[in-house]
Amino acid sequence: MDDLNEKDLPLKGVRVVEFCTVAAGPFCGMLLADMGADVVKVESPQGDTLRQWPPLSNGFSENFASLNRNKQSVALNLKDPADAALARQLMLDADVVVENNRPGVMDRLGLGFASMREHKPTLVYCSISAYGQSGPRAGEGGFDLTIQAAAGVMSVTGEPDGEPVKCGVPLADFASGLYAAFAIASALTRVRAGGAGTHIDVPMYGCTLGIAALQTSEYFGNGKSPVKLGSAHPRNAPYQAYRAADGHFAIAAGNHKLWLAVLAVVEMPELAQDPRFATTSDRAAHQKELKALLEARFTGAGVAHWIAAFNAAGVPHARINDYAAALADPQVEHMAWVRPLTLPGGTRTRTFASPLRFDGMGLPIRRDPPALGEHSADVRARHQASDIIIPISPAEAS
Repeated sequence: MDDLNEKDLPLKGVRVVEFCTVAAGPFCGMLLADMGADVVKVESPQGDTLRQWPPLSNGFSENFASLNRNKQSVALNLKDPADAALARQLMLDADVVVENNRPGVMDRLGLGFASMREHKPTLVYCSISAYGQSGPRAGEGGFDLTIQAAAGVMSVTGEPDGEPVKCGVPLADFASGLYAAFAIASALTRVRAGGAGTHIDVPMYGCTLGIAALQTSEYFGNGKSPVKLGSAHPRNAPYQAYRAADGHFAIAAGNHKLWLAVLAVVEMPELAQDPRFATTSDRAAHQKELKALLEARFTGAGVAHWIAAFNAAGVPHARINDYAAALADPQVEHMAWVRPLTLPGGTRTRTFASPLRFDGMGLPIRRDPPALGEHSADVRARHQASDIIIPISPAEAS
């Protein structure tokens, strides 16, 4: 598959400075970089803590690589006045700043939005935090696990009689990064039309509640908190994972036509007349009985048989893949989503690239993930040559 030329990328020419660690902020920065933005990642001399997360290839984190392609890295000690002044100049030269420190940290360093806005009114400044920039919980930190717990995700994840479990994918982190990137792109549209910059407040807690629209609306509608249903759905059935003779598979018969198609596949037309299963709501209300009836038939054949049968019947279906199987799917190869990547030190690996296409073309990987401070010398030389660094006043740094 061909990729867009760099000059045609949607955010070509947009300059971003990222002060972020681990997941939500770096993911946001990478999404912007994938779209063509010039992203400079400012790290402490110790580096983004994600650099220490295994698996390590020749000492370099594959986890870090997955969230930091298409970026440059500059190592700065923001408590050092000279480095803080350089960071300030980078920010004032940029169109966008992304940071995911606790509220107040950037202000104490003299790098907060209020300070920047005075010198650059068009700056889009995005702050990602656990609970937001204001309010009774603003000072608290948080990670994906604690946000999933606080925002209700763990109350609806897992089997009905099981202990609390989190979603295996860190959805609070990545949903927040997506919200942030969308908000930044929206704000840039306003700036490009002649409007002012803005300070975007991205609370992970709120973002995680935001993507739970079906769960919050259920509560608003009936006053009851949603509960764990395993792989089942509160309003659709058959719509879950089922056991076959040699494993499990999933089907999603989300309407009455698909329900009748399921009955044709399993050769149980009599269930269409069963009052327990007359409507989608009836089937959802009697999911346990329906599952028992269907699994009695499903266990008579293997997963491959049922996948083929439901594919022929047009019923949405899927194997329960692990990541090895998911990445080996022929659709992944067709879309060219898995790309080669070179880590610092020369180790060759692979990564999952942007899944998006523009006019049938993918988004290129323009830069491999950087070594810590790989671009520090170039950035320092460039700004020392310009000799226009604006110092931080004692009032701003206090």
